[in-house]
Amino acid sequence: MNDKLLEEIPSLDLADFMSGDPQRKAAFVQAMGDAHQNIGFVALKNHGLSDDLTERLYAAIKKFFALPDDVKQKYEVPELAGQRGYVGKGKEHAKGRNTGDLKEFYHVGQEVTDNDPIKAEYPDNIWPEEVPEFQEVALEAYRRLESAGKQVLKALAIYLGLSEDYFDAKVHNGNSILRPIHYFPIENPDAVPADAVRAAEHGDINLITLLMGASADGLQVLRRDGKWIPITALPEQVIVNVGDMLSRHTNNKLKSTIHRVVNPPRELMNTSRFSIPFFMHPRSEMDLTCLESCIDAQNPKQFPDITAGDFLNERLVELGLKK
Repeated sequence: MNDKLLEEIPSLDLADFMSGDPQRKAAFVQAMGDAHQNIGFVALKNHGLSDDLTERLYAAIKKFFALPDDVKQKYEVPELAGQRGYVGKGKEHAKGRNTGDLKEFYHVGQEVTDNDPIKAEYPDNIWPEEVPEFQEVALEAYRRLESAGKQVLKALAIYLGLSEDYFDAKVHNGNSILRPIHYFPIENPDAVPADAVRAAEHGDINLITLLMGASADGLQVLRRDGKWIPITALPEQVIVNVGDMLSRHTNNKLKSTIHRVVNPPRELMNTSRFSIPFFMHPRSEMDLTCLESCIDAQNPKQFPDITAGDFLNERLVELGLKK
């Protein structure tokens, strides 16, 4: 791909994959796979989130994050390692860093409704009583993004030469997380550490991430030639990228691209930015061992064998959320 193309994040339509038209489906699979081998991000429309749902979810999270810190902290449960409820300002840092990111966030996890014994692995969701509408709208967005994510994984399975349903059982009641994030205003930029940023450069932990459009600019992706380029989505799109689990499983055939959220210009540091990623995780027992089909003489095995649960555990410690 040339530089001109690499400046552009491919725009894909999930309706093509689900159309029943073999040509449209095949073209979608090829474009999705190629994008994740090259730049690592795509913009996706017809993902199932309505404008109304998106607006209601953003309204609910803005209402929550506007609450006083001592009220929000009622919903912070340290022994859950940040896996449910509120995580306070500066608590999470990128792997390899000690300076906390300039953000606070809330975690909504899987609600198991089919007597699957995996329910015992998941803590109950925590809901803020001050924002009663948050529960319904967050769970609806979770279900719709999870459904879209399952279709993306079907397309990637086909691209990898696997059966279309390869990931289905692995992500059924998976340990996925909806994470509303507030990059809070900084009234005095001189009072924060010089290296503090909204989200330092990192790769996501999970299989894939689906990111609802953020309320302000700032997301950048590291291109393979070392240049950072901005990522923006149209209001009707979500951004989809590969996480480290899928990168490991495919022996880096599908690439987990390093990305970050940079601080705005100094004069805008006193403004908020909101963002809602959906981190699609498999069940903890999923074996992330590199696929044999992704290993050859030119691309020898790059990662030791590990399960998704053990890998998540390692990363939570590296991020400062777990001791």
